Formats: sequence, structure tokens, C-alpha cells
Amino acid sequence: MAALPRLVCASSVALVVWAGFCSAVCVEVPSETEAVQGTHMKLLCISCMKREEVTASTVVEWFYRPDGGKDEPIYKYEKKIHEFPSRFSGRLQWNGSKDMQDVSITVLNVTLNDSGIYTCNITREFEFEIHRPLFTSSRVIPLTVVEEAGEDFTSVISEIMMYILLVFLTLWLLIEMVYCYRKVSKAEEAAQENAADYLAIPSENKENCAVPVEE
Repeated sequence: MAALPRLVCASSVALVVWAGFCSAVCVEVPSETEAVQGTHMKLLCISCMKREEVTASTVVEWFYRPDGGKDEPIYKYEKKIHEFPSRFSGRLQWNGSKDMQDVSITVLNVTLNDSGIYTCNITREFEFEIHRPLFTSSRVIPLTVVEEAGEDFTSVISEIMMYILLVFLTLWLLIEMVYCYRKVSKAEEAAQENAADYLAIPSENKENCAVPVEE
């Protein structure tokens, strides 16, 4: 019975360690670069923080540059949201996380004129006791807006592989059917030959072929 509390304690510690490890996982995934006209497009911007950086204060600035134009500010998050007057007025939505590792925004009702270069600038000020260093990083997203969604290359490959698999299975079934048919035919031919040989034996020899019954 003394081993049971130890087992429960060890399980609890392992669970806490596992939960802490999972909660600290952050992956910097690149954003999609193609949007369909009339849909909502999430501009993904992820800047992972280390464990010691959790106490940092974060400022996020989003810029937009049209083809052949200059960068213009469109969105800022510094404890509160500030949206700059632009072509995106009323169409930008904060889509980040509470820990400020995901600082993405969403463009609502995307238009063809929204194509261009989007830049996400992250500034973090660490709150150490002795000094407050700054850390900056940027993510650049070249966005292209199309009128209609094109067929996904991955789905095309999946369909091709599915058809190849179906053809392979069909051929395999046909080969198995032909093999089984030939095997059954040979068995029937052998049975017929045995029956013909038995019928060809004279009747007196058939009686000698009978197996004697012991009394």
C-alpha cells in the first residue's frame, strides 16, 4: 500500500511537467500568401518568446505597401488597439493571443486592391530589475488576392494517388480472379481425368481395387 502514494505523486509530477512543456511550445508558422476576393484573410504573425521573456511588454505595428508604393501604417497594438485611417478602415480585426506570441490580424472582406506587402513589426521591452533591453523582429507577408480560388495542388496529388490506388487494386483483383479460375479449372480437369481413368478400369479390376473391410 505504501507504493500507491508514491505512484500517485510521481504521476502528478509527470503530469505537471508535461502540461508545462506543452503550454510552452510555440511554432513560428509562415502566413498564407494568397486570398480569395470577398473572404476573410488572416495575416499570420507569430513571434515565439522564451520562458524568461514572458514578463516583456509587447508593441505590434502593421504596415502595408502597395505595388510600387511606400509602407504606410494600418494597425497598432500597444495595450489597446489603434487603427490608422487607410483603405482598410473598419476591415481590420485583432486575431492575436493573450500571451502576445501570436500577433496576427485579419483583413475582412478582402478586395483585389488589398494585394501587396504586409509587414508585422514586433517590439518587446524586457522588464528586468537592472535594465530594460529592447528586442525587435519583423515578418513580411507578400499577399496576392485572386477572384476565384484555384484548385489546391495537394488535393490534386491526393486525387491522382487515389485513382492510382484504385487502378492497382482493380488489377490485383483481376489477377487474383484469373489465378483462382485457373486453379479451379486445373482441379476440375484433374478430377475429370481421375474419373475417366477409373471408368476405364475393367469391372473385375474395380472389385480388386475395393478396400477390404475387416470384421
